[in-house]
Amino acid sequence: MQNGPTRACMAIHRAKDATRRIGAGWLLTLSTIAFLAMASWTARAESYPERAIKIVVPFSPGGPTDVVARLIAQSLSSRFGQNVVVENLAGAGGRIGAKAAASAHPDGYTLLLGGTNINAMLGALYKNLGFDPNESFAPVAAICVDSMALAISPAVPADTLQQFVQYAKTNPGKLKYGAPPGIYTHFAGEFFKIKTGTDILFVPYKGGAPAITDVIAGHIDMVFNPKSSLLTHFKAGKLKALAVTSETRWPELPDTPTMLEVGVSGFPKEVWFGLLAPTGTPATIVGQLNNAVNEGVKSAEVRATLAKLGIEARIGAAQDFAIALAEQAREWKGVIDATGIKVE
Repeated sequence: MQNGPTRACMAIHRAKDATRRIGAGWLLTLSTIAFLAMASWTARAESYPERAIKIVVPFSPGGPTDVVARLIAQSLSSRFGQNVVVENLAGAGGRIGAKAAASAHPDGYTLLLGGTNINAMLGALYKNLGFDPNESFAPVAAICVDSMALAISPAVPADTLQQFVQYAKTNPGKLKYGAPPGIYTHFAGEFFKIKTGTDILFVPYKGGAPAITDVIAGHIDMVFNPKSSLLTHFKAGKLKALAVTSETRWPELPDTPTMLEVGVSGFPKEVWFGLLAPTGTPATIVGQLNNAVNEGVKSAEVRATLAKLGIEARIGAAQDFAIALAEQAREWKGVIDATGIKVE
């Protein structure tokens, strides 16, 4: 007959065996769930896209980011056979829209039209964004590269950059320029003021398009904006071009000098635009999007539209876009540091 301690030991062993069996069962169940989830996720990625895709533009309609987004949305829609819609979430220098895109489910159905303005600059400007402009996004594909020009109202009594600088110095604080705060057009204006020793008042706008409208109307005097937004206004005589930031003169404006030619050095020469997805988006979906964007940019229709805007197309892998953004971040950090401005 077994004594009490022996019976107790046997009971303990039986309990341990039962626990091990239960534990093994749970592990098997969890493994099965994980496998099924992975298989389901892979199947969804392979059948992507099954519904409409949204491209978030963190600025108001009509600006360069919006123009590029609508062009690529149309191209993607025709290739995927699904609606691709553009949603403008303007405000706070692009932070509102960028944060919304960063917080979206990483399934490929919410994308960001970003680039220099968001992913290469915000990290140098803000400490508490609520998201990381780099770590929160996976670069998908570059779309195009633009350059900027200094444009002034026809009402300003100057036809060259030298005349404009002299007029600004003679009338300190009288002239005004506009831009959304905290993006490249804002810091181009501030950098210009430092380089030329001028006192020009900054007027904040929600987007580049309203600022251009007001400089044409004479409500403000000057803007820095990309070629894609300004070229038609230059050709129509609605604005005067004083200098461009590119390395060489624009073919469309052969008489307008570069900033370097007029003695203003240090301007980053390019502004990049491209698509990004929330971090965690499956690599297969990123690859599909990259291929679709590249195919679109190669097409005669998209290239013709970009050429009409004076924009240079870019085709390449997602990693190529990531490298370009890193270089842009280094260049624009130099400009931001020179101004001493931190937009909190």
